[in-house]
Amino acid sequence: MDLLRKTLVGVTVVGLAIDAYVHVKLAGDLEGVGATLSEADLFRVESGMAIVAAVLLLVRPNRLTAGLAALVAGGGTFALLLYYFVDVGAIGPIPNMHEPVMYSDKLLTLIAQGVATVTALALVVLGWPQEANTDGQVNESSSVNVL
Repeated sequence: MDLLRKTLVGVTVVGLAIDAYVHVKLAGDLEGVGATLSEADLFRVESGMAIVAAVLLLVRPNRLTAGLAALVAGGGTFALLLYYFVDVGAIGPIPNMHEPVMYSDKLLTLIAQGVATVTALALVVLGWPQEANTDGQVNESSSVNVL
């Protein structure tokens, strides 16, 4: 894996790690906010998905894992901005999470998720170079080289 791809993977993983950390940190403050699902539950799910996406991208960097990282980070960015600008209201078991206030943890997460989305999408677009294995078949070299 070349330096550009290693850097993009590293930046994506750091962004996802920040996302996971902030969501776990804030989850404790949100216990009991909501009915069937609490905001704390949703924050823990987001944190778990960010951790899984980061680990998969580190262990097996390829277009699929980069795409998963882009979906997790992009989905988090979308949700954060949606609930900041729009009072969506409760959707079934999902509580109303409208919060038109920007504070340091929210801003940090927004930046981390946004950067992780862009770098993960760059990895999807760039892909990984192909190399032949001993059988003469072409495989992605990403499974051989890890950060």
